[in-house]
Amino acid sequence: MHDLAPLSALGATTPRTDTIGPLSLAEAPDWALASLTARQGQAAACRAALAKLTGAEAPGIAGAAQGDVIGAFWIGPDAWMIEAPYTTHSDLAQRAADAAGQAASITDQSDAWVRFDLAGKGITRVMERLCNLDLERLRPGQARRSAIEHLSCFVIPRDDMLTLYGPRSGAQSLHHALMTAARSAL
Repeated sequence: MHDLAPLSALGATTPRTDTIGPLSLAEAPDWALASLTARQGQAAACRAALAKLTGAEAPGIAGAAQGDVIGAFWIGPDAWMIEAPYTTHSDLAQRAADAAGQAASITDQSDAWVRFDLAGKGITRVMERLCNLDLERLRPGQARRSAIEHLSCFVIPRDDMLTLYGPRSGAQSLHHALMTAARSAL
């Protein structure tokens, strides 16, 4: 039998956190993700199931919503990504499938994305070097998709930080771009 050990997207046994001046960049692997896409003619039922699952209204275009534990953000027409702490919701995709029934197609996305959380002063200066989003106008309750280092990423402002989701296969490139921009900006 193989003796496998889990590794973070950056290839370590523990998540990486970097501090550059007043800014911290933390790899956050402990999040379960699942995508929900309404099946044809089932958009209203899918939205209702998503609202029941999260405890918050299904986000509209470029929106994000946070329930007590499960959050959701819009990823396309009648499509959302949901997120929750992995320690309590490792079965998030199954919970979504149970809630949505035949109204949605669900895909577990937990290992497909890397999450980085940026916190501290200077986030706007860092991000303006990386993408064309107007971070001064981006607020909690919104989510945007943007190219960062040639990778399609989701950018989600929180009350005290900025969350970025990028493809796990590009984790090293995204981390390098974030670190380079942070060193340049601060």
